[in-house]
Amino acid sequence: MHRPFDDGTGDGAPPPRPHPVGLPAPWDGAPEPDPAQVDPAVLGALLDRHGWRRRGGAPGRYGRWTPPGPAAAAGPSLLLPQDRAYPDSEELLAEALTALGRSPLPSAREVLVALAVPSDEIRWWRAVPEGPSGVSSWAAQEQLRAAVGQMLTAGALAVRARSGYHGARRRRQARAALSGVLVGPAPGGRELTAFVPVRTGRAVAVRLCHALHATREAIDYRRAAGGMDAFDTAVRAGVSRELTESVIALVRGSEGARVALDWSPAAGVPRGCGVRTGPVEFSAGDLAALREAGARYLRAEPSVPVVLTGTVVRMRRSGPRGPGTVRLRVLSGAEVGRVRVALDEEAYRTAGHAHLDGLPVRVAGRLESRGGFRNLAGAEGLVPVPLDEAERDRLMKSLHESPDCCEEGGDGEEERPRP
Repeated sequence: MHRPFDDGTGDGAPPPRPHPVGLPAPWDGAPEPDPAQVDPAVLGALLDRHGWRRRGGAPGRYGRWTPPGPAAAAGPSLLLPQDRAYPDSEELLAEALTALGRSPLPSAREVLVALAVPSDEIRWWRAVPEGPSGVSSWAAQEQLRAAVGQMLTAGALAVRARSGYHGARRRRQARAALSGVLVGPAPGGRELTAFVPVRTGRAVAVRLCHALHATREAIDYRRAAGGMDAFDTAVRAGVSRELTESVIALVRGSEGARVALDWSPAAGVPRGCGVRTGPVEFSAGDLAALREAGARYLRAEPSVPVVLTGTVVRMRRSGPRGPGTVRLRVLSGAEVGRVRVALDEEAYRTAGHAHLDGLPVRVAGRLESRGGFRNLAGAEGLVPVPLDEAERDRLMKSLHESPDCCEEGGDGEEERPRP
């Protein structure tokens, strides 16, 4: 069943339509493919991509397409016109779309999904032992899905900025870039396909394509020359600690893994990319180099000087007086959701009064890479930011309604504002 990238639910039943109800934009409300608008060349390219084979037909007029594997004998065959110049082209296209919609074959559903919204397709395979009936274990399937989520996030982060280590930065923007992605498993649980809408997600697909190939080249260079310089250069292509960690998660516990990307035939090949990129393969022998690169990226990423504005959401100190720690929900000045700030007694008191008055504060310091850019070191110049009554009401409402109040996850502390 195809489901949104960030949706962990599903009942395992095949959808009766190519896109079930309740999907995110642009899939939600997308019309069924219209025979009058479908390009036969695009439909033919999608059928070929998903294993259908052209067998006979009238040259230059139409072709007969049969499904992949054993279903070729018993499954439906489609008559597809060569182009729209054929007199009965619209009628043949309508019959083909109806047959695909009624087919229980996963490949038929995937063709219709890609046809409904022009999408680039990214596929992941893991070589894992088969369980009963040729399917992989539940744990292996969940590991695959988690690794796919990490890799897509790494690609979206690289679109925002080239960095060896992103940490907690840019997560909100990355999630927004992936909100329209659909992910659908293949039978057996060893494969997963992501449909990335061209309009909203092509930049992610392109960056991920470049980054994966750069990762493969850097690993090969590490083996051949013994140096890590290629990983430093690969940051410009989008490689990061987040990406190396996702590849490790994909490969760990398997006999190998590979990732392939196919561009939407309706949108064409993006500039700077090949028509056929070929799958990128990784194995257990690559894990040592990937771990070394991830540690290297973590050490090399510098702290970031910032002047940020945020609202006090938590406060803690050991006694009624002295220094303390506050947590701020960042409104501007840094691409993180929340930061922890250590303050002296006077600044802590100022932060407490600002919280009681419903005012944000402005503070300068350095976001430390250690800890994922969640800690502001060397804090100085903390002052409340004046707001008029309307602005204050809007701020308080946003604090109560914002879905990212738990954006970065907690650390187990249950602090409460306490000046």
